[in-house]
Amino acid sequence: MKAWAKALSLLASVSFALFAQPALELEGQLAQGSLLRGKAEPGSRVFFNDIELPLSSDGRFVFGIGRDAPLKHQLTVHLNGEKHTKPLTFTARQYDIQHVNGVAQKYVTPPAEVTERIRRDNQQVRAVRNTVSGLPFIFDTPIMPAKGRISGVYGSQRVFNGEPRNPHYGLDVAAPVGAPVVAPLSGKVLLAQDLYYSGLTLIIDHGFGISSTFMHLSRFDVAVGDNIEQGQKIAEVGATGRVTGPHLDWRINWQQERLDPALLPGLQLP
Repeated sequence: MKAWAKALSLLASVSFALFAQPALELEGQLAQGSLLRGKAEPGSRVFFNDIELPLSSDGRFVFGIGRDAPLKHQLTVHLNGEKHTKPLTFTARQYDIQHVNGVAQKYVTPPAEVTERIRRDNQQVRAVRNTVSGLPFIFDTPIMPAKGRISGVYGSQRVFNGEPRNPHYGLDVAAPVGAPVVAPLSGKVLLAQDLYYSGLTLIIDHGFGISSTFMHLSRFDVAVGDNIEQGQKIAEVGATGRVTGPHLDWRINWQQERLDPALLPGLQLP
Protein backbone atom coordinates (compact mmCIF):
# COMPACT_ATOMS: atom_id res chain seq x y z
CA MET A 1 0.00 0.00 0.00
CA LYS A 2 1.33 3.45 -0.90
CA ALA A 3 2.34 5.66 2.00
CA TRP A 4 -0.36 8.25 1.30
CA ALA A 5 -3.06 5.58 1.03
CA LYS A 6 -1.94 3.98 4.29
CA ALA A 7 -1.98 7.38 6.00
CA LEU A 8 -5.48 8.16 4.74
CA SER A 9 -6.74 4.75 5.85
CA LEU A 10 -5.79 5.76 9.38
CA LEU A 11 -7.85 8.94 9.00
CA ALA A 12 -11.14 7.24 8.19
CA SER A 13 -14.26 9.22 9.01
CA VAL A 14 -15.69 8.65 12.45
CA SER A 15 -18.75 9.86 14.30
CA PHE A 16 -18.70 10.73 17.96
CA ALA A 17 -20.77 12.53 20.58
CA LEU A 18 -19.25 15.53 22.32
CA PHE A 19 -21.93 16.36 24.85
CA ALA A 20 -24.68 14.44 26.58
CA GLN A 21 -26.66 17.62 27.28
CA PRO A 22 -27.15 19.52 25.08
CA ALA A 23 -26.82 16.82 22.42
CA LEU A 24 -23.97 17.55 19.99
CA GLU A 25 -22.42 15.13 17.51
CA LEU A 26 -19.53 15.36 15.05
CA GLU A 27 -18.71 13.28 11.97
CA GLY A 28 -15.26 13.36 10.43
CA GLN A 29 -11.63 13.18 11.47
CA LEU A 30 -9.84 15.47 13.90
CA ALA A 31 -6.84 15.98 11.62
CA GLN A 32 -5.32 18.88 9.72
CA GLY A 33 -7.16 19.41 6.45
CA SER A 34 -10.38 17.76 7.64
CA LEU A 35 -13.95 18.81 7.06
CA LEU A 36 -16.26 17.97 9.95
CA ARG A 37 -20.04 17.79 9.93
CA GLY A 38 -22.03 18.23 13.11
CA LYS A 39 -25.51 18.24 14.56
CA ALA A 40 -26.78 20.25 17.51
CA GLU A 41 -30.20 20.68 19.04
CA PRO A 42 -32.39 22.95 16.90
CA GLY A 43 -32.36 26.46 18.29
CA SER A 44 -28.73 26.26 19.36
CA ARG A 45 -26.00 28.71 18.45
CA VAL A 46 -22.73 26.93 17.64
CA PHE A 47 -19.29 28.55 17.47
CA PHE A 48 -16.06 27.09 16.13
CA ASN A 49 -13.50 29.12 18.05
CA ASP A 50 -14.94 32.64 17.60
CA ILE A 51 -16.77 31.89 14.31
CA GLU A 52 -20.52 31.39 14.56
CA LEU A 53 -21.55 28.53 12.27
CA PRO A 54 -24.77 28.65 10.23
CA LEU A 55 -27.18 25.89 11.25
CA SER A 56 -29.85 24.15 9.20
CA SER A 57 -33.38 24.00 10.54
CA ASP A 58 -32.60 20.60 12.07
CA GLY A 59 -29.34 21.78 13.66
CA ARG A 60 -26.70 20.58 11.19
CA PHE A 61 -23.46 22.51 10.60
CA VAL A 62 -20.02 22.13 9.03
CA PHE A 63 -16.49 23.47 9.51
CA GLY A 64 -12.87 22.50 8.90
CA ILE A 65 -9.21 23.37 9.42
CA GLY A 66 -6.42 23.82 6.91
CA ARG A 67 -3.15 22.06 6.10
CA ASP A 68 -0.99 23.83 8.67
CA ALA A 69 -3.65 24.97 11.13
CA PRO A 70 -2.98 24.92 14.89
CA LEU A 71 -4.07 21.72 16.61
CA LYS A 72 -6.03 23.22 19.51
CA HIS A 73 -9.57 24.50 18.86
CA GLN A 74 -12.95 24.49 20.54
CA LEU A 75 -16.67 24.22 19.88
CA THR A 76 -19.10 26.24 21.96
CA VAL A 77 -22.86 25.72 22.09
CA HIS A 78 -25.32 28.29 23.42
CA LEU A 79 -28.78 26.90 24.22
CA ASN A 80 -31.52 28.06 26.56
CA GLY A 81 -29.28 30.66 28.16
CA GLU A 82 -26.49 28.18 28.91
CA LYS A 83 -23.01 27.94 27.38
CA HIS A 84 -21.19 24.64 26.85
CA THR A 85 -17.59 24.50 25.55
CA LYS A 86 -15.68 21.47 24.30
CA PRO A 87 -11.94 21.58 23.47
CA LEU A 88 -10.94 19.88 20.21
CA THR A 89 -7.43 18.52 19.66
CA PHE A 90 -6.53 17.78 16.04
CA THR A 91 -3.77 15.52 14.74
CA ALA A 92 -0.81 16.88 12.78
CA ARG A 93 -0.13 15.32 9.37
CA GLN A 94 3.04 14.65 7.40
CA TYR A 95 3.12 15.69 3.74
CA ASP A 96 5.03 14.52 0.68
CA ILE A 97 7.42 16.70 -1.32
CA GLN A 98 7.09 16.15 -5.08
CA HIS A 99 9.58 17.26 -7.76
CA VAL A 100 7.95 18.04 -11.12
CA ASN A 101 10.11 18.89 -14.13
CA GLY A 102 9.14 19.90 -17.63
CA VAL A 103 6.61 22.58 -16.63
CA ALA A 104 6.48 25.49 -19.08
CA GLN A 105 8.55 28.34 -17.65
CA LYS A 106 5.69 30.83 -18.13
CA TYR A 107 3.74 28.93 -15.46
CA VAL A 108 6.68 28.61 -13.05
CA THR A 109 7.56 32.30 -13.30
CA PRO A 110 4.71 33.98 -15.18
CA PRO A 111 5.61 36.83 -17.51
CA ALA A 112 4.83 40.35 -16.32
CA GLU A 113 2.08 40.83 -18.89
CA VAL A 114 -0.12 38.17 -17.24
CA THR A 115 0.25 39.48 -13.68
CA GLU A 116 -2.96 41.48 -13.90
CA ARG A 117 -4.86 38.48 -15.28
CA ILE A 118 -3.67 36.32 -12.38
CA ARG A 119 -4.77 39.00 -9.91
CA ARG A 120 -8.25 39.13 -11.48
CA ASP A 121 -8.47 35.33 -11.49
CA ASN A 122 -7.65 35.20 -7.78
CA GLN A 123 -10.22 37.88 -6.97
CA GLN A 124 -12.97 36.02 -8.82
CA VAL A 125 -12.20 32.70 -7.17
CA ARG A 126 -12.02 34.28 -3.72
CA ALA A 127 -15.36 36.05 -4.25
CA VAL A 128 -17.30 32.94 -5.24
CA ARG A 129 -15.75 30.88 -2.44
CA ASN A 130 -17.20 33.36 0.05
CA THR A 131 -20.68 32.08 -0.88
CA VAL A 132 -22.58 30.75 2.16
CA SER A 133 -25.91 29.33 1.01
CA GLY A 134 -28.49 27.14 2.66
CA LEU A 135 -28.04 24.30 0.15
CA PRO A 136 -28.03 21.04 2.16
CA PHE A 137 -25.91 18.88 -0.14
CA ILE A 138 -22.71 18.94 1.90
CA PHE A 139 -24.51 16.66 4.37
CA ASP A 140 -24.93 13.93 1.73
CA THR A 141 -22.42 11.11 1.12
CA PRO A 142 -19.95 12.24 -1.59
CA ILE A 143 -18.73 10.22 -4.56
CA MET A 144 -15.50 10.49 -6.55
CA PRO A 145 -15.81 12.96 -9.44
CA ALA A 146 -13.64 10.95 -11.85
CA LYS A 147 -12.28 7.46 -12.37
CA GLY A 148 -8.55 6.92 -12.39
CA ARG A 149 -5.37 6.58 -10.40
CA ILE A 150 -4.76 9.01 -7.53
CA SER A 151 -1.70 10.86 -8.82
CA GLY A 152 -1.47 13.75 -6.36
CA VAL A 153 -2.60 14.31 -2.81
CA TYR A 154 -3.49 17.20 -0.56
CA GLY A 155 -0.73 18.89 1.36
CA SER A 156 2.16 17.76 -0.79
CA GLN A 157 4.58 20.48 -1.81
CA ARG A 158 5.67 20.57 -5.40
CA VAL A 159 9.01 21.75 -6.71
CA PHE A 160 8.57 22.90 -10.34
CA ASN A 161 11.76 22.77 -12.39
CA GLY A 162 13.74 22.91 -9.14
CA GLU A 163 11.85 25.91 -7.71
CA PRO A 164 9.73 25.28 -4.54
CA ARG A 165 6.10 26.31 -4.88
CA ASN A 166 3.08 26.54 -2.61
CA PRO A 167 1.67 23.26 -1.25
CA HIS A 168 -0.85 21.36 -3.33
CA TYR A 169 -4.37 21.62 -1.95
CA GLY A 170 -6.25 19.14 -4.13
CA LEU A 171 -6.75 15.47 -4.91
CA ASP A 172 -5.44 14.64 -8.39
CA VAL A 173 -7.00 11.89 -10.50
CA ALA A 174 -5.02 10.79 -13.55
CA ALA A 175 -7.34 10.29 -16.52
CA PRO A 176 -7.20 10.90 -20.28
CA VAL A 177 -8.40 14.08 -21.95
CA GLY A 178 -12.15 13.79 -22.46
CA ALA A 179 -12.82 11.47 -19.54
CA PRO A 180 -16.05 12.42 -17.77
CA VAL A 181 -16.10 14.50 -14.59
CA VAL A 182 -19.24 14.12 -12.48
CA ALA A 183 -20.57 16.07 -9.51
CA PRO A 184 -19.41 14.50 -6.23
CA LEU A 185 -22.38 16.20 -4.54
CA SER A 186 -25.35 18.14 -5.81
CA GLY A 187 -25.08 21.91 -5.91
CA LYS A 188 -25.11 25.11 -7.95
CA VAL A 189 -22.45 26.29 -10.40
CA LEU A 190 -20.70 29.45 -9.18
CA LEU A 191 -17.89 29.77 -11.74
CA ALA A 192 -16.99 28.27 -15.12
CA GLN A 193 -13.99 30.06 -16.59
CA ASP A 194 -10.55 29.70 -18.14
CA LEU A 195 -8.00 30.78 -15.48
CA TYR A 196 -4.27 31.23 -16.00
CA TYR A 197 -2.92 28.64 -13.59
CA SER A 198 -5.80 26.16 -13.33
CA GLY A 199 -7.04 26.31 -16.93
CA LEU A 200 -10.73 25.59 -17.49
CA THR A 201 -12.03 25.77 -13.93
CA LEU A 202 -15.42 24.95 -12.45
CA ILE A 203 -16.60 25.83 -8.92
CA ILE A 204 -19.76 24.36 -7.42
CA ASP A 205 -21.51 25.39 -4.21
CA HIS A 206 -22.66 22.50 -1.99
CA GLY A 207 -23.98 24.71 0.81
CA PHE A 208 -22.94 26.17 4.17
CA GLY A 209 -19.74 27.67 2.76
CA ILE A 210 -18.47 24.43 1.18
CA SER A 211 -17.51 24.43 -2.50
CA SER A 212 -15.80 22.04 -4.91
CA THR A 213 -13.29 23.26 -7.49
CA PHE A 214 -12.42 21.24 -10.60
CA MET A 215 -9.29 22.30 -12.50
CA HIS A 216 -7.48 21.68 -15.81
CA LEU A 217 -10.66 20.68 -17.62
CA SER A 218 -10.99 20.36 -21.41
CA ARG A 219 -14.64 21.41 -21.58
CA PHE A 220 -17.64 22.40 -19.48
CA ASP A 221 -21.01 20.64 -19.63
CA VAL A 222 -22.72 23.11 -17.27
CA ALA A 223 -22.85 26.89 -16.91
CA VAL A 224 -22.89 29.43 -14.10
CA GLY A 225 -26.23 29.35 -12.29
CA ASP A 226 -27.07 25.75 -13.21
CA ASN A 227 -28.43 23.50 -10.48
CA ILE A 228 -26.80 20.09 -10.75
CA GLU A 229 -27.42 16.65 -9.30
CA GLN A 230 -24.89 14.30 -7.72
CA GLY A 231 -23.41 12.03 -10.39
CA GLN A 232 -24.35 14.37 -13.25
CA LYS A 233 -21.65 14.89 -15.88
CA ILE A 234 -20.37 18.43 -15.44
CA ALA A 235 -17.15 18.54 -17.46
CA GLU A 236 -14.35 16.55 -19.09
CA VAL A 237 -10.79 15.97 -17.93
CA GLY A 238 -8.15 18.06 -19.68
CA ALA A 239 -4.60 19.39 -19.51
CA THR A 240 -5.21 23.14 -19.46
CA GLY A 241 -3.28 25.62 -17.29
CA ARG A 242 -0.15 24.63 -15.34
CA VAL A 243 0.10 20.87 -15.90
CA THR A 244 2.48 18.29 -17.28
CA GLY A 245 -0.26 15.90 -18.34
CA PRO A 246 -4.03 15.35 -18.31
CA HIS A 247 -5.68 14.92 -14.93
CA LEU A 248 -8.44 16.27 -12.70
CA ASP A 249 -7.46 18.43 -9.72
CA TRP A 250 -10.40 18.37 -7.29
CA ARG A 251 -10.43 20.77 -4.35
CA ILE A 252 -12.72 21.39 -1.38
CA ASN A 253 -13.02 24.72 0.40
CA TRP A 254 -14.80 25.97 3.51
CA GLN A 255 -14.94 29.50 2.18
CA GLN A 256 -11.21 30.44 2.03
CA GLU A 257 -10.03 27.45 4.11
CA ARG A 258 -8.53 24.77 1.87
CA LEU A 259 -9.54 21.25 2.96
CA ASP A 260 -8.63 17.72 1.87
CA PRO A 261 -11.23 16.10 -0.44
CA ALA A 262 -9.93 12.65 0.57
CA LEU A 263 -11.12 13.26 4.15
CA LEU A 264 -14.72 14.10 3.26
CA PRO A 265 -16.94 12.03 5.57
CA GLY A 266 -18.20 8.96 3.73
CA LEU A 267 -16.05 9.31 0.59
CA GLN A 268 -14.81 5.98 -0.81
CA LEU A 269 -11.38 6.36 -2.45
CA PRO A 270 -10.41 4.11 -5.37
